[in-house]
Amino acid sequence: MNTNRKIVVYLRERIPTFECVPGCHDCCGPVTTSAEEMSHLPVKTDAEHDAALEEWNCVHLGPHGCTVYEERPLICRVFGTTSNMLCPNSCRPKEMIDSKVERQIHHYIANTRQVLV
Repeated sequence: MNTNRKIVVYLRERIPTFECVPGCHDCCGPVTTSAEEMSHLPVKTDAEHDAALEEWNCVHLGPHGCTVYEERPLICRVFGTTSNMLCPNSCRPKEMIDSKVERQIHHYIANTRQVLV
């Protein structure tokens, strides 16, 4: 496993989880992610990307929510787990993300090449 993959796995394991409102996609939109995370997502066509951007959605948003939920990027996983990115439906984990882990995630994002999902 390469270093970036190890970092992503390490950070993912430290992000608290919670249940969303079924069918909700309020947090979904165009996001960027690292090349490491992108390598685990299905490749989409330019037309699919253009259509998603036109609707201000993520290209991986399907009729029932995220189609890549298990491999969704770190930024998607953090949404709703921090007071900096609250869920508009008041969903949240029992314990919010540790501030040190949140800083590590933002450091990783800031220091890796990001591409539009």
